[in-house]
Amino acid sequence: MVTGGAGYIGAHIVRVLRHHGHRVAVLDDLTTGQRGRVPADTDFFHGTILDAGYVTSSLIAHRSDAVVHVAGVKSLDDSIRRPLDHYSINAVGTHSVLKAMQAADVHDLVYSSTAAVYAPHPSGVVDEESPTCPTTPYGRSKLMAEQMISDAAHAQDLNWTCLRYFNVAGANEALLADTTSRSLIPSILSALYAGLTPVVYGDDYATTDGTCIRDYIHVGDVAEAHLVVLENMTKNRLSTTYNIGSGGGYTVLNVIEAIRRVVGYEFAIDILGRRPGDLACVVADTAKIRSELGWAPRRDMLEIVESLL
Repeated sequence: MVTGGAGYIGAHIVRVLRHHGHRVAVLDDLTTGQRGRVPADTDFFHGTILDAGYVTSSLIAHRSDAVVHVAGVKSLDDSIRRPLDHYSINAVGTHSVLKAMQAADVHDLVYSSTAAVYAPHPSGVVDEESPTCPTTPYGRSKLMAEQMISDAAHAQDLNWTCLRYFNVAGANEALLADTTSRSLIPSILSALYAGLTPVVYGDDYATTDGTCIRDYIHVGDVAEAHLVVLENMTKNRLSTTYNIGSGGGYTVLNVIEAIRRVVGYEFAIDILGRRPGDLACVVADTAKIRSELGWAPRRDMLEIVESLL
């Protein structure tokens, strides 16, 4: 069962799992997800993760033996303006999913978490043992969910894995593209299509060119990481956390230069002040999942931008 499987990342995960022979169902309330992203022959349960009874009955109806819990809300800015929305869906929603798994006797869980759980790090490069101290309600709501999963594991015999995504971008096909994102690359492309000047927030960070450094990972690579983790969980007890990133960093201006290369022309940008909660540098150390499970990303920044176009 993929919660949020009609959403951007969830729909990519569904496609990859189905392609490799898994019998997949989707549970989604379609608040931001799109029914058309779910293949017609995939079991679809239209409901919210906040309804533990409905989640339970859906797991039983599908005869699920694993849950990929992707459903949630994600926006650093919105979480500051509307923190209770994020705590409700990300934290209380995960509590509901855990209760439903217990009631339906389902024991394998892969949870979609985020690099936003980490504390600011002097080098900007974080591994799974780096301190967690989120700077936004979004990050705190996701860390709460991680902690609930770890605690529940002892009480209900969960075999679990938390995957901390870094900056997910790109698309495997047009139907699955992220149409709601306000992250950097889609925002720049949307501005260009609208004839507007793209906006950059902050150029006074302690980085090579003054702009933030982030780790960008193609959504197709993220989906394949879920496949690798799930198939390992059928053979081993993982009960662990992995970073899901490229392992390399790009400044905002690096990304803009890649976009210029792909679109084939120069364009101007407007530089504004910093946004609350933005860190100078956040890059994944992915040595753990590479060494333990053999997963590594296959796509680079140019492929991310090309796929979005």
